[in-house]
Amino acid sequence: MKKANKHPGDFENQKQQDLEVNKSDGTGQFMTTDQGLKINDDTNSLKAGERGPSLLEDFILREKITHFDHERIPERIVHARGSAAHGFFELFQSMEKYTKAGFLQDPGIKTPVFTRFSTVAGSRGSTDLARDVRGFAVKFYTQEGNYDLVGNNIPIFFIQDSMKFPDLVHAVKPEPHNEMPQAGSAHDTFWDFISLMPESMHMIMWAMSDRAIPRSLRMMEGFGIHTFRFVNKENQSHFVKFHWKPKLGTHAVVWDEAQKISGKNSDFHRQDLWEAIESGQFPEWELGVQLIPEADEHKFDFDLLDPTKIVPEELVPVTIIGRMVLDRNPDNFFAETEQVAFHPGHIVPGIDFTNDPLLQGRLFSYTDTQLSRLGSPNFHEIPINRTIAPMHNNQRDGHMRQEINVGRVSYHPNSLGGGCPFQAKIEEGGFSSFNERIDAQKVRDRSESFSDHFSQATLFFNSQTQVEKNHIIKALRFELGKVETVAIRLRVLGLLSQVDKTLANKVAEGLGLKVPATLEKPINQGVGANADKKKHEPKKVTQKVTSSDALSMLKNKTLSKTIVTRQVAFLCGNGVNGDSVTTLKNALKKEGACIKIIAPHLGSIKTADGSEITVDQSFLIASSVLFDAVYVPEGKANFMESTPEAIEFVNEAYKHCKVIGADIPEMLERTNMKRKMDSDGGVVINDDKSKNFAQSFINAMGHHRFWSREADV
Repeated sequence: MKKANKHPGDFENQKQQDLEVNKSDGTGQFMTTDQGLKINDDTNSLKAGERGPSLLEDFILREKITHFDHERIPERIVHARGSAAHGFFELFQSMEKYTKAGFLQDPGIKTPVFTRFSTVAGSRGSTDLARDVRGFAVKFYTQEGNYDLVGNNIPIFFIQDSMKFPDLVHAVKPEPHNEMPQAGSAHDTFWDFISLMPESMHMIMWAMSDRAIPRSLRMMEGFGIHTFRFVNKENQSHFVKFHWKPKLGTHAVVWDEAQKISGKNSDFHRQDLWEAIESGQFPEWELGVQLIPEADEHKFDFDLLDPTKIVPEELVPVTIIGRMVLDRNPDNFFAETEQVAFHPGHIVPGIDFTNDPLLQGRLFSYTDTQLSRLGSPNFHEIPINRTIAPMHNNQRDGHMRQEINVGRVSYHPNSLGGGCPFQAKIEEGGFSSFNERIDAQKVRDRSESFSDHFSQATLFFNSQTQVEKNHIIKALRFELGKVETVAIRLRVLGLLSQVDKTLANKVAEGLGLKVPATLEKPINQGVGANADKKKHEPKKVTQKVTSSDALSMLKNKTLSKTIVTRQVAFLCGNGVNGDSVTTLKNALKKEGACIKIIAPHLGSIKTADGSEITVDQSFLIASSVLFDAVYVPEGKANFMESTPEAIEFVNEAYKHCKVIGADIPEMLERTNMKRKMDSDGGVVINDDKSKNFAQSFINAMGHHRFWSREADV
């Protein structure tokens, strides 16, 4: 029988029906695995005891993370946007007492490194200046194999168990229905997740602070996040926390600057790192460790295995053991920066893991991600990933195999190959996991010692200066102001009230809301269906340390007064005093600062005596947010009178609390400063042509910002 001809629209309708069959939002449904198995606990991985290691048997965790790891190709799912450099690590003092790691034995030994910095949430093409956590990953090419210290510029994380990592990233990424916003957490899905996960509150304090908008990648700290182990030759273990301390100190931009920099130069951090290395101003960090004897594991007011907690430096000081210097830029961004593969499971003898449930999941996730991103189990053969230690095993073939293995034997044990390659004894450098005793029931749960979600958030907030507290309040107002769902805002305000009531009230004022009197019941959504909710009820434990200067960027002893690589804008026009320009320029260069001549046009300008000065940037390109200080030299005519862009430039620099210098007060009369020029020390005038002007300007730059200009929230 002849088939009837279908109307052309029928195929389109059929396709639409096919698509509709696959649509699902999960409303009113039980959560299941991809195989349809109902899930009882989507919060905790399966462990040997509530504080024990995660088990490979956990098929639900593996399915969830495997799917997550393969969601994006080819860029990284997280940490997609990165910048990197080569360098070396030099040990200051032997760690032989604590670890048998070869590269930590002999002072003076230099170990090659490759370090990658990154943002977490944005895509490869996103801005450098997003409010975000910064990745800080270091690959040590040691004689015993590659060791990867994969951390962030914040010492803790949002979640306690790797089971929730896919959920966190899904929440912070652009919302799936419209792919907005890019590289930002100021939207409903992120704060919806946070409002139901009180364990995130400590991290929220850090992420809403100026730590999340660093002035430079060279001016931020780095942390290993997790508690690891050092193991010595006697098989004695110490818990260890890793810290990177920048030589230039910790510095940030303000949020208004960050937003404007994103428009003026979205490669601001990438360019800053590249140019510093090219100019020979090599970035440097000291490596410090906090060492805790095995016997002291349970002596703190928090759990050492909880990745949402720090160990205050007042309880365990940071011991500096070496330094890292980055002295060479990559030759090819894709081949090196993009293809480098980090993994917290890349360790050497003498360094081992703990049962931190977030770390346990990362040990699986990173290899799985590289298989998806780099397309082959042979990603270790890419030059940037190759170990400098000899590599011999019976692994063969696979996509893009480069090594040419000779001989007929590719198995162990064997006799045809003489038993090679041999297994190494421990004393020969063979790796052996620390023999931690485990005797526990198999459970999908976590320890009650993980339930304190507010104490260290309060510690962080209390440790800030008033200026820094104001910035946190403004950041929360901005973020929650972008949230459209009022119920989410209220839940977050409820959590903030557990951190600090003044903080919560100040944020609420900006949102036109009142802080809820009690926490909503949905707060318990972050535990398993059969969990003992009372056991996991969020709580606050009294801490021995109530304030820590190390947590404040402005009180931190790493706040360096050096002006090395700081950017200074000289605003110039025709008729400028060439001697004034040369004198200050030479003085600043001697201190390591970088000077740019900014003028109404490119090319050159004529000085008062008829000589020429080359212009670096015009006002069309330049902006005060790209500089750390501004200088307005004297000229035949009042340059500021005829150049509105210069007035705007100075006004904005003043608003952002930066140093401003001028040869005569009249140069600044038309700006917003007017008669307040000498009130804070950040405006330096050379009206008496004092020989101390250059030094006064340099001294003022050493303070970096003059925060007294900021109005109270």
